[in-house]
Amino acid sequence: MSDASTGAPKYSVPAKLLHWSVALLIVAQLVIGWTMPDIHRGTLPVGEIAWHLTVGVVLILLVALRLVWRVVRPPLPTPDERGWISRIAAVTQALLYVLMVVVPVLGWANASSRDWAVGLGSWLELPRIMPAGSKLGHEFGDIHGYLAYALAVLVGLHVAGGLYHHFVRRDDVLRRMM
Repeated sequence: MSDASTGAPKYSVPAKLLHWSVALLIVAQLVIGWTMPDIHRGTLPVGEIAWHLTVGVVLILLVALRLVWRVVRPPLPTPDERGWISRIAAVTQALLYVLMVVVPVLGWANASSRDWAVGLGSWLELPRIMPAGSKLGHEFGDIHGYLAYALAVLVGLHVAGGLYHHFVRRDDVLRRMM
């Protein structure tokens, strides 16, 4: 598909939907995660914690679908970038994908170690990936939190890169994802 006004290639509708759905859910997860109460021994998965678990499951499913889509439909090439900017872009993109998988899986492991059900109500329940009471699973919860901050920084870099292309380079990189 291409932009009728410029002839530049554009991403397909499914690619755009996956991109923006995942982006919005990551932002929602960060907000929920930062505003929910601290989790201690005996904390129940209610309120914001329950929302965080539910949104996390949806994210796991959408990121898996997005990874499959990326294999089936590789991303469009970026305009000719050289030097440190292209390296930052490549590393940022790779780390975004890694953290979009690792952060929710660590949260899932932590929830499993707390013996919490992880799923979408009665419609879908994910298997436990850590035994209840697992010390390692609890430590994964701490790592989950730290890596969420790293994910937030990477999202900021990704947004800055899109804005750089739009306002400084004045190319179609951002427009083709709209």
